Amino acid sequence: MVPLHVASPTLLVFLLIVDGVGAQYSGVSYRPVSICALKGSTVIMGCSYSYPVSYTVQTTFWTKFRSSTQGVEPPDLLDDPEYRDRVQYLGDKQHNCSLSLRDVRESDQSKYYFRFITDKSGGQYQGEMYLSVTGLQVEGPERVMEGDKVTLTCKTTCSLTDSPSFTWYRNGTTLSSRTEQLYLQSVSREDADRYSCAVQDQNLHSPEVTLNVLDSPKSVSAFTYPSDVLKEGSSVILACSSDGNPPVEYTWYKGSSLVATGPYFKINDISSANSGEYKCKSSNELGVKYSGTVTLKVLCPHRSISVSVTFSGETLEGSSVTLTCRSDGNPPVQKYTWFKEGGNAPVGSGHRYSFTLDSESSGWYYCDTQSEQESKRSFAVPVTLPVALQDDYSVVLYVGLGVGLCGVAAISSVVFLMWNKKKKRKVEEHNYQNVDPNAQDNTYTTLDPMTRSSNDVYNTIATVHSGHV
Repeated sequence: MVPLHVASPTLLVFLLIVDGVGAQYSGVSYRPVSICALKGSTVIMGCSYSYPVSYTVQTTFWTKFRSSTQGVEPPDLLDDPEYRDRVQYLGDKQHNCSLSLRDVRESDQSKYYFRFITDKSGGQYQGEMYLSVTGLQVEGPERVMEGDKVTLTCKTTCSLTDSPSFTWYRNGTTLSSRTEQLYLQSVSREDADRYSCAVQDQNLHSPEVTLNVLDSPKSVSAFTYPSDVLKEGSSVILACSSDGNPPVEYTWYKGSSLVATGPYFKINDISSANSGEYKCKSSNELGVKYSGTVTLKVLCPHRSISVSVTFSGETLEGSSVTLTCRSDGNPPVQKYTWFKEGGNAPVGSGHRYSFTLDSESSGWYYCDTQSEQESKRSFAVPVTLPVALQDDYSVVLYVGLGVGLCGVAAISSVVFLMWNKKKKRKVEEHNYQNVDPNAQDNTYTTLDPMTRSSNDVYNTIATVHSGHV
């Protein structure tokens, strides 16, 4: 059980009524002889005294000392610096000796004596009473589990002289309970609030106690700042929040791989490698729960555009030509447009463009790409009817070297076939690779496209394989 200490003091009055005593006897009477008062309250110590009618009372006073010492009377409370601003004598020099003490303090807990002195020799009389001082305390279990039944008790260190009703408060708001115990059925995290008690109709509160309700994580949220769509090289913070008591620990995953711990995960100089789905795990000793996924999208410039050429036919002239345009980067290209050098109007659109090769369509072609972020133009590739150089057809491999997807080097190639018009050949598809420029067999001088393309384009030699019909 957790004891709590009393709140700041204000006014509380205990009225004690004492009947008078017959005039044939001398003495002091208290009822009750023991008082339990709340710290901060005002208490009235009821008292009466009697003496023979032939006596005359000369002096009355209250003191904390039992008797005189060496003929010196004990100090009057009205003259004591600790009391004189807080006590008031309500009695007289006849029979009433009641005393009021306000703003009761813990240091006031003591025995008290009323003393009166008459005009007769030996006419000095006193009795005693005891004042106990207490505060209000809320007692309850130190920790409770969600779903438990809980009882909170408003406690004092002594039994209050009056039997008061109590008032309970939750976060400063009055509850309906009027007994010294507050019952909570099947507590949940919503009950994990601040509770205090007070004597009804009095502004003397106990200190607040917080009900500690333990539970596993129930709600986990993950989000990004400033955005989940980011430019390459920028920074992002992934943040996670969760309930749960005891406090939870956070772990970050990309896919199934652990990447960080703690409620915040910062990624600097972001790249395409950081793209993907992330989630946060919240855990404490009572359970585990995962957040939904957040997806990071990294926008990379389109650094490289490649164009490939495919021929279909037994002769070059009249064959079907397909141009294919590819681009790296993110977001992806939304629109492809094809142009022929020397013309202003587009000749086609889409990822692929096909046409029949003849003298009119022969020329150099390029594509324009358009994404959400930018526009890019490819280098031009030749699709022409060349002058025959040999009896056999030859293959020239144009290789465009650029920077590939979000920073990865990429090579784009264009295979250009030349047929000898005098002979028909059946062309088969082959994979071509760069070869040693010193190779002797079936090696031909390449066409020089250097004057027709960017600095990222260079020419090389390819081995030629032919198939005869």
